[in-house]
Amino acid sequence: MKVPITWLREFVDIELPIPELAHRLTLAGLEVEEIRFVGLPLPEEKIEGHTGRKRSIGTNVTGLAWDPEKFVVGAVLEVMPHPDADRLVLCRLDDGEQEHTVLTGAPNLFPYKGKGTLKNPLKVAYAREGATLFDGHIAGWEPFTLKRAKIRGVESYSMACSEKELGISEEHEGIIVLDDDAPVGKPLVEYMGDAVLDIALTPNVARNANILGVAREVAAVTGAALKEPSYEVDWKGPAIDGRVSIDIRNPELNPRFVLGLVEGVEVGPSPYWVQLRLQLAGMRPINNIVDATNYAMLEIGEPLHAFDFDVLVERSGEKSPEIITRNPESKERITTLDGVERSLDDFTVLVADTAGALSIAGVMGGAESEVSEKTTRVLLEGAAWNYINIRRTAGAQNLQSEASYRFERGVPPAIAERGVKRGLSWIQQFAGGEIAKGLVDEYPLPPEPSIVEIAPSDVERSLGILLEIDAIEEILGRLGFEIESKGDKLQVTTPDHRMDIGEGIVGVADLMEEVARIYGYDLLPETMISDELPPQYSNKALEREEQIRNLLAGLDLQEIVTYRLTAPDHETRILPAGEKPDDRPYIQLENPISVDRVVMRHSLLASVLEIVESNARFQERIAVFEIGPVYLSAEEGELPAEPLKLAIALTGPRALPSWREPSSTEFDFFDLKGILEALFAGLKIGAVEYSPGEHPSFHPGKCARILIDGKQVGVMGELHPLVKERYSFQSFPLLAAELDVEAVIHAIPESIDVELVKTFPPVLEDLAIVVDEVVPAEQVLAVIRKSGGDLLEDIRLFDLYRGEQIEADKKSLAYALTYQAVDRTLTDEEVAGLRKKIVKALEKKLGAHLRS
Repeated sequence: MKVPITWLREFVDIELPIPELAHRLTLAGLEVEEIRFVGLPLPEEKIEGHTGRKRSIGTNVTGLAWDPEKFVVGAVLEVMPHPDADRLVLCRLDDGEQEHTVLTGAPNLFPYKGKGTLKNPLKVAYAREGATLFDGHIAGWEPFTLKRAKIRGVESYSMACSEKELGISEEHEGIIVLDDDAPVGKPLVEYMGDAVLDIALTPNVARNANILGVAREVAAVTGAALKEPSYEVDWKGPAIDGRVSIDIRNPELNPRFVLGLVEGVEVGPSPYWVQLRLQLAGMRPINNIVDATNYAMLEIGEPLHAFDFDVLVERSGEKSPEIITRNPESKERITTLDGVERSLDDFTVLVADTAGALSIAGVMGGAESEVSEKTTRVLLEGAAWNYINIRRTAGAQNLQSEASYRFERGVPPAIAERGVKRGLSWIQQFAGGEIAKGLVDEYPLPPEPSIVEIAPSDVERSLGILLEIDAIEEILGRLGFEIESKGDKLQVTTPDHRMDIGEGIVGVADLMEEVARIYGYDLLPETMISDELPPQYSNKALEREEQIRNLLAGLDLQEIVTYRLTAPDHETRILPAGEKPDDRPYIQLENPISVDRVVMRHSLLASVLEIVESNARFQERIAVFEIGPVYLSAEEGELPAEPLKLAIALTGPRALPSWREPSSTEFDFFDLKGILEALFAGLKIGAVEYSPGEHPSFHPGKCARILIDGKQVGVMGELHPLVKERYSFQSFPLLAAELDVEAVIHAIPESIDVELVKTFPPVLEDLAIVVDEVVPAEQVLAVIRKSGGDLLEDIRLFDLYRGEQIEADKKSLAYALTYQAVDRTLTDEEVAGLRKKIVKALEKKLGAHLRS
């Protein structure tokens, strides 16, 4: 919200320096992100605060100061042709002290060229020699100083300025033409200098998306009196009763609708002071009718819409129009003011008449009934809409407007009537005409006011400060609350311009926030909480989840967080082309913000691979993981099942090149397996097995099932070549795994047995055995471990051999065995007995024999 200070001062007197005002508003919850000075002198780097100490401004400050001696109001008396350039003109200009000849190429002066002395001189913003202003012919805001020079044989030393050159807006095609009453020779800064507060409004203070709302806050934090605008209307035209009617089909979506009528208007440009304020507030001037509606909206917060009343009468067959608010009919469409023909969702609310749709309620008007240069009668609409429905509609149409910005945050119904009255008055002032007597006001669903009881003890308990009941009443009264004293309590009634105060305990908390921000967050003491803390219970599942994260991060994997929203065609990429995808229905979003984010994901691995793909363009080595839910439709109930998954992806070289190792081998299946083994070891999960598996996403023969206590908890392997070609990966293999986190957490032991450190010397022995090619090494390991018993301290596979020295369809596996006892040194006989036992078990269970 951009707030011009001169506009703000119409509703509240401001004695504070502008930077101090910005600081006070920020502390009250209206964060001023930037102060833009338009002509006014820029402040010093440090300011005097309300505590009496100097401090830095703390807010971004930009702008251009207009030297009173260099920038004045000028009057163009005559526009003459340039003797040597068709695209330039010479202006005879009076600056209040003398006449000057000013060279310019402003196209909006060409209509006056060669017409002699103007009957009504054009008032302009005049910059004298030596003035510093912005260059209007280059992008950005580059200052320069006016110097005397010859251009096409004519000496030039001053200029009539555009808005860009004065720092008002980006407009630079023509010079500013001020209102006729601008006093010639008056310093420009005194006539139209301003400063603009750029306030970042959070949704809970959307009531302040208008000048009056900000003025209320200024009055509250400074103690100044608020000057409410007048809602009196000069009713002179024929009564509106019987000339137009309203039919509200669903009051829940449209609790109030108000209409007013102005006749005999003349559409044209607005006065420049209006255009200037709209520009400074961030809106583009259109014409005096549209500008009046926008001006009233920015002033008090009620979005308005102007219809050409004659068009409505024509559409109704020359009868009195009936304005209807309703949902769309089947396949109904509308062309909005931006020229786009739009299909309509069934939840959209339309403003319509008996001939069809006129506008998308609370979002944007329709093109057919908009105000044009031929308009002479204007029907003005002000309404209240269901803010959730407006937000949904604006999102579905991907159509954001100043109106929807306000309506989707909540505009109270009470403001509708005031907004229409202000809009009618401004239209009459800017465009002439007579205002038809009265309003048509349908108000089927007025809200109940929120009434909350509070006491000083609530303030002490919530804020840690002791405030007398009178002080609390004074703070809330400055914010417009109605207060009735009831002994040691206050009954507080919320003003009708606010929708953010709840009832009961929520309402008490809301009022405590109001007291705190006006009292001053910076003045609240640091106080230890006095309430008894509730008992603390650990969240074991979350702790285990964090333990998994920490272990994987310690294994040099980077955690990522991906979108939980996706599109079905994105997820099918993890399957080879032609493979049938998961047939479970997706959880659909009703109002997706993008075609790429329309459903809740079924696969975490698919989300992770998208991130790998986007990063593979910039780096070779990628090692990432994510822990997150997937969303599966449940057979019973409305909510989906949300199992927690772990996805890991590796690709590229094992290590980045360095001066010691200029090259590195690439990640393979066993790197991924090693990471998983280290993870399970860190979690103290012992009964983990890896067995050959099949999965459509993984390379046949390079895929394994991950089992804990015989139950599958995940799958791992190298990505299938037909899947890989559906992504833009580099040429390296891509290794991936997806696990059920809840099953892994369930397998983590509640306690860990601690063993004594063995101090007796170990016995080391190598064992090479020959087994069938189809026997997995994991199975051999399990047999050795079981037959070795407690004295087998460690076992490690260190060699795999296939070749001429052993039989065909066989392989040799060599293991390093470590024997160690906790209470003695093992003898040769004990070790030989263990070896014999292990070999015998291998022969019996696997048909293995020692390699000779």
